[in-house]
Amino acid sequence: MSGEGLNPKDLEIIALYSQDPELSQEEVAKRLSLSQPSVALKVKRLRSQGLLAVKTGLNASKAGLHLAKVDVTATNASKILKMFHGCPYFLNGFITSGENNLCLIFAAENIATLESIVDNHLRADQTVQHVEFNIIIEAAHPLILPLKRVLKSHTPPCGTLKQCEKCPSYREGGCLGCPVMGRYDGWLWPTKTNPPHRATEETSS
Repeated sequence: MSGEGLNPKDLEIIALYSQDPELSQEEVAKRLSLSQPSVALKVKRLRSQGLLAVKTGLNASKAGLHLAKVDVTATNASKILKMFHGCPYFLNGFITSGENNLCLIFAAENIATLESIVDNHLRADQTVQHVEFNIIIEAAHPLILPLKRVLKSHTPPCGTLKQCEKCPSYREGGCLGCPVMGRYDGWLWPTKTNPPHRATEETSS
């Protein structure tokens, strides 16, 4: 079903949930002069078709996270976009028209980690021709960071060959490391289930 197949009631339902995702179906029915079962059927259909979605996560700015907008010129924008699908710091990305054909949004506890992501994963990629790195100062609407459960792996989600323990930015205390690889010194992903390795290494040395 395309957007052209949406009827006025469908659009009103989507608008109401956009303003308040926690509205009950009874309240939606009351506002639109519909029965609750009718609203339930419409909501079920819209969700199954991917036309109505509710996104839950961490409000990045309220949590004090730093946000970065990275504009990239790449010969294979799709490859770069896929690279970050499993990256915990990755918020969203867009393939765009124009000279910069890729826009990526990242969130992290400090700017050094964002810079490290850009330097080690984008500027170091041979298919990337140009990178513009900017910190987002203010957003018109909240940017929501989906917090996934981080499962440790021996394989970096971005596919990079560079390991945290060999990265100068991580070793010097700038970059917080990769939670997936178990090399992480931040607070965003619980340290009880994903303890940082830096302290262990420094203690044993």
